Amino acid sequence: MVTQSGGDALRRNLTPVVTELLTAEPVIVINGARTAGKSTLLSALATQHDATVLDLDDLSTRPAVEADPVFFMAARSPVFVDEFQHIPELLDAVKAELNRDLRPGRFVLTGSTRYLTMPTLSQSLAGRVHVMTLWPLSQGELNGRRETFVDQVLGDPGSLLAVEGKPTPREEYTQRLIAGGFPLAARRPAGAARNRWFRDYVTTVVERDVLEIRKVRQRGVLPMILRRIAARTGQVLHLADIGRAVGLAQDVVGDYVQLLETVFLVHRLPAFGRTLHSRVTGRPKAHLVDSGLGAYLLGITAQRLENRDPAALTEFGHIMETFVVNEVIKQAGWAETFVEPSHFRTSDGHEVDLVLETDDGTIAAVEVKASSRVPGEDLRGLRLLREKLGSRFTAGTVLYLGERAYQADDRIWVLPVDRLWR
Repeated sequence: MVTQSGGDALRRNLTPVVTELLTAEPVIVINGARTAGKSTLLSALATQHDATVLDLDDLSTRPAVEADPVFFMAARSPVFVDEFQHIPELLDAVKAELNRDLRPGRFVLTGSTRYLTMPTLSQSLAGRVHVMTLWPLSQGELNGRRETFVDQVLGDPGSLLAVEGKPTPREEYTQRLIAGGFPLAARRPAGAARNRWFRDYVTTVVERDVLEIRKVRQRGVLPMILRRIAARTGQVLHLADIGRAVGLAQDVVGDYVQLLETVFLVHRLPAFGRTLHSRVTGRPKAHLVDSGLGAYLLGITAQRLENRDPAALTEFGHIMETFVVNEVIKQAGWAETFVEPSHFRTSDGHEVDLVLETDDGTIAAVEVKASSRVPGEDLRGLRLLREKLGSRFTAGTVLYLGERAYQADDRIWVLPVDRLWR
């Protein structure tokens, strides 16, 4: 059963990470989806440093900072600013301060738009800023624990075989997937109350945040594109297909998808290994930022799944892939080892849902199956990747909804999905 920790503990897995970064980096930008917990994290950091947070969502604070950003950025370090994107000129004041004093730990800025996709913002602090993404809550954060799957799969994958306690039933996996990781949505009961939150959330982000970035003539098309991506979450992104479905040119759809990325409704998972083989494809996959959001957009409910609705079961498989990929990427934010995530796919149908590459070229791979058994043919993609990479391939895992954990082949393990957080 999913439980929620108290608000002061929700981002404790990342708080020590940012605290350590403050000893080395002049500016830290933490960007991520609205209501994912950025303000909670920033408040915890400010308390540690006996400082206050400048909340630019606050309509009394914003005009004051906008009138004199130089004054506010010259305050005692570190300076904490929430939703900095509301005042782009603020970064010029930060830059001026750094020209005077480039010590570590000067500024921590959070924002609900993707910093690196906004050139006018990101160019201001090039070479002086460390950017990190804060995702919706992980399953461990929801239950008050720090997960170590990424470090284990890279360092000692065999340690993932043993776990105490009863196996996780399929019903609990369904509950976790449908709830997702947005704190305010996960706390609500499944059904009308949670659906209302997601509906209001999408409306607010599209009507407010997107339009703050750019005036979009056909803004009614954005929710349509979002639903099309939801129906294809975890699949290779084909802009032309979406364009035909909504009646727009491919380049326009690409522009709108980038807007949805900028406000953290969608993210792209790049392709891995284009130099490995001529048949390796280079197209990214598209994932929604949260499985609960995907379940809402597709109308996936526990009842539809219990009734074995074929369409719902197919969509559940795609959302399960997004759920697992997102959980692993979240954990990468506090893992001991830095990893770059991607996916692997060949033109003849061999694929691996998630590839994790370290700085030294070591590779771990994850395949997701929304089923209770894993036949041998489900290992084809991992075996191919192992063959191509040789000694660089440290571990391949298939995460599935069954109960058994076992080694299926050389450096390939089959594990229940709950090994991500148990």
